[in-house]
Amino acid sequence: MNLTKALLFSLLAMPALLQAQYQNIKIGNYTDANEPSIFINPKNPLEIMAGSNLNYWYYSEDGGYTWQASELVSPSYGVWGDPVIIADTSGEFYYFHLSNPAVGNWIDRIVCQKYDKTTGQWNNGTYMGLSGTKAQDKHWAVVDPQTNTIYVTWTQFDDYGSSDPGCQSNIRFSKSTDAGQSWSEAVIINQVSGNCIDSDETTEGAVPAVGPNGEVYVSWSGPEGIVFDRSLDGGQTWLDEDIPVDPHIGGWDINIPGIMRSNGMPVTVCDLSPSPHNGTIYINFADQRNGSDDTDIWLTKSTDQGNSWSEPVRVNDDPPGKHQFFTWMTIDQTNGYLYFVFYDRRAYSDNQTDVYLAWSGDGGETFTNVKISESPFVPTQNIFFGDYNNISAHNNMVRPIWTRMDDGVRSIYTAIVDMTVGMEQQASIPFSITQNYPNPFNSSTIISYKIQEAGQVSLIVYDQMGRMVAQLFNQKWHDRGKYEFVFQNELYKLKAGVYAFELQAGSYSSHRKMLIAND
Repeated sequence: MNLTKALLFSLLAMPALLQAQYQNIKIGNYTDANEPSIFINPKNPLEIMAGSNLNYWYYSEDGGYTWQASELVSPSYGVWGDPVIIADTSGEFYYFHLSNPAVGNWIDRIVCQKYDKTTGQWNNGTYMGLSGTKAQDKHWAVVDPQTNTIYVTWTQFDDYGSSDPGCQSNIRFSKSTDAGQSWSEAVIINQVSGNCIDSDETTEGAVPAVGPNGEVYVSWSGPEGIVFDRSLDGGQTWLDEDIPVDPHIGGWDINIPGIMRSNGMPVTVCDLSPSPHNGTIYINFADQRNGSDDTDIWLTKSTDQGNSWSEPVRVNDDPPGKHQFFTWMTIDQTNGYLYFVFYDRRAYSDNQTDVYLAWSGDGGETFTNVKISESPFVPTQNIFFGDYNNISAHNNMVRPIWTRMDDGVRSIYTAIVDMTVGMEQQASIPFSITQNYPNPFNSSTIISYKIQEAGQVSLIVYDQMGRMVAQLFNQKWHDRGKYEFVFQNELYKLKAGVYAFELQAGSYSSHRKMLIAND
């Protein structure tokens, strides 16, 4: 495509982008993908990894605007879904999943594979939790930012799906202190076991969190509702009794019209940021306490290491009587802001479904809700949507991820959400920006953007460490319209390598990947 055609394409695409508050990006082209996970690398936020069922992975080096996609394999242990993506303190990515080994039993262990950025390949993996033929399922992982220890919790079924009253489900825990090369012997941390049916009376939803002094926190739901446990010594010992959090009225197995199955399992995070809420533990969940036709998203918190819990507050801010479901929560550890992603039907009387983002900057006291999907979708009852969506945030950069369906085909999407320091809602986008052409940058590269509102506009270049290395311009624009900036590196003398350029207008900013090549 030549430069003239590229600019024409940008102009034609621009009106569609301006109609939506947040730009939606389709990730990959797999037609049976669901149950996505996503993680922003805090060492380099332009680098994002995602995964989805059954064995897909997606990698972005420009903040989520473009993605490469491939299939994950583990010759020794197999790959059987439930993807969980995290990055450690050095910026290395890990992909946790269920197993399907050639020698062994279906989902008999939790597998961890590590990504090699040099080769672009995943290693064969290591595993935890192998216990004969028992099923190891529904795991999640977290990294301690002080020690780089990886903690994992999950559900063990004596016999998955069995209705035998003697069959138990339990919450197990394991950790790695050597970047995923080996794992501690898995231990059971719950006091009250569940059944194996994979419903309300089954113990599930164990998502670990790390406290500011290395505490390990986790909650789950089961026969006693939502309960909480903790370890103050890196997982060596746990409480003698699970602490009750909430009765989880109606249970975690929730019926949503048009969805094969849905759940309101808890998600646990802890504030490690320098905010006034440092050390606060939050649990996010969904239930139908207000009726089977009114599913809501809830948040409860503890400021005393989980000894006591607040009354749940409602995250979704619509009038009663509609469904909000499949919630996930994360915390921006640079400032303590909470973010939630969930499906939402507040605008419809049928099964049309939007995706909403909610956030709180005051420790979960108040919430802002905003629709982030560009258009609704309608799920099909007999097509599996997975058990979760996901969201990641770092330094005001937020990337939710979700499954949607169009014409019977499932696909994975993210939204470009770059929040301001003051967390002001982006009620109107003051500009739109298209990917430059050509890239790598050279003396003929043009950055094209359109100003929607007059005001101060600046264009800044950052290196991979997030340091500003050049300001291309900073000036007041008095007129709306389309503008083009010709990049001339002889003025800035940037060395060949990977950078990011960011356009700022008022309280809004957007960035793109930038490759510098020697002319």
